[in-house]
Amino acid sequence: MKTSILEKQCVEEQYLNTQTVDEVCEWQIMHGVAIKNSDGTTARHCPFSIAPMTMKRRVFEHLKTVTPMLTNLISKVSEDMPFLQSSLSSMANADPFFGRLMKMHAQIHGTEAAPKTALRKPLLLMRTDFMDDRQQGAKVIEFNGIAAGMGPFGQRANEMHDYMRRQWPEIYRDLVESPAAIPADNACLEQLAHGIATAAQDIRATYGTPTGQQEQRTFLMVVQKHEDNVYDQHLLEVALQQRGVRTVRRTFDQLSSQLSTGENQRLILKDIGAVDVVYLRAGYQYSDYFAPELREANCCHTLSQTRVFIEQHNVAVNATVGQQLATSKTMQMILTMMTAQELTHWGLSEENATLVKSVLADMLPIHAEAIAWFNRDAEKREWVLKNQGEGGGHCVFGDDISAKLAALKSEDYDAWALMQRLYPHERERPTIAVRNGEQTLVDDLVSEIGLFTAYFDGKPVTDFEGYAGYLVRSKPAKENEGGIHSGKGILDSITLID
Repeated sequence: MKTSILEKQCVEEQYLNTQTVDEVCEWQIMHGVAIKNSDGTTARHCPFSIAPMTMKRRVFEHLKTVTPMLTNLISKVSEDMPFLQSSLSSMANADPFFGRLMKMHAQIHGTEAAPKTALRKPLLLMRTDFMDDRQQGAKVIEFNGIAAGMGPFGQRANEMHDYMRRQWPEIYRDLVESPAAIPADNACLEQLAHGIATAAQDIRATYGTPTGQQEQRTFLMVVQKHEDNVYDQHLLEVALQQRGVRTVRRTFDQLSSQLSTGENQRLILKDIGAVDVVYLRAGYQYSDYFAPELREANCCHTLSQTRVFIEQHNVAVNATVGQQLATSKTMQMILTMMTAQELTHWGLSEENATLVKSVLADMLPIHAEAIAWFNRDAEKREWVLKNQGEGGGHCVFGDDISAKLAALKSEDYDAWALMQRLYPHERERPTIAVRNGEQTLVDDLVSEIGLFTAYFDGKPVTDFEGYAGYLVRSKPAKENEGGIHSGKGILDSITLID
């Protein structure tokens, strides 16, 4: 029997030759798939899989169909002020950060008794993360409505695997699960840029260009200080620049003294002029609003008020405070516990609401009775405990859940939720993960699939009815944290089989 290239290399414990790995890492850096190092002067390639995962075409097509329906639902919920404020009040009392967001929301929208008109137009650039569970099928892990990044990296991963297939076809065939599988197209970078440019054009056409300023559409990205994921952001900026959109970057700290109101209630940025789109890659955690030099008696007040100020102007915004609230873990739980008929309240047909329900994993609120049930009857490995935090490090698994529940105060319960734990299919063939130029053979890789969607003012703004593209992050099955930055995740892409 003929020995494959991979088997020969595994015997020699070399996997791929150094030159191949170096060339792929250089391809990554050359195409902007990089993370800035802590010294701020150099970058390293983003960790990646040498060969893509395989997924059944019908599953992928189902997710492409249902995800825009989810986005449409979230878009409607995010603009439903009475529902947001009534359904999330208990969670906001339990979680100080979301308590601050709820106060900001009331400043922007008022209350049910005294509503206000929010001038901004909502631009929802959302990533819905799924795992394809072995028994339950593909289910939602979480909604990401703010700082939902890495769409450009998702497209680049697809392109990198195509580069592998063309340059080293024998290696690719040995590592891919099915040589007959077809790569799933991914134009996420172009589609997100198209959606943003469309929103910018609408704002500029509707509200005009202030007197004495240039006609050029302007995009403002709100970023964190000392951000390391700048290259993913810059890829999106370059795609916008190619569409004639001017791009600028500012922190909340900078914006607190640089924003003003222009004619026709336009948002004006100092030395730039009228802004058409504001895109938040910051604002999902308290530290983004923390400015110790201000010596505030009320922590984070000034910078959070900058966000409120933005939404009081004629500008497209992602993410609005309403969108951030609507994509919280608690809102995910609330929608999951509703019937399909109840979901039709926001304009979904019952058929579409049923499709939405098909991808929502079971979630349960935390209270004394639920804790007693969990400790007494639950199969602990079948659940994960989540708080409202974004990114990695906010989940508790298995036997650790009981200890965490015992440590919680009753007033903190509403900030947490139990969710059905998902166990995705492990890749059938080993593949090679590359991190910091070093190879590791992984024989139990599992994948998390994020589908991007873009809606502006309640309507889809992509060439695919709201669907924009995907991001795949894979990790060893034994690892709980799959983030590229905070865990053991690696960039990946999808091939399809029938």
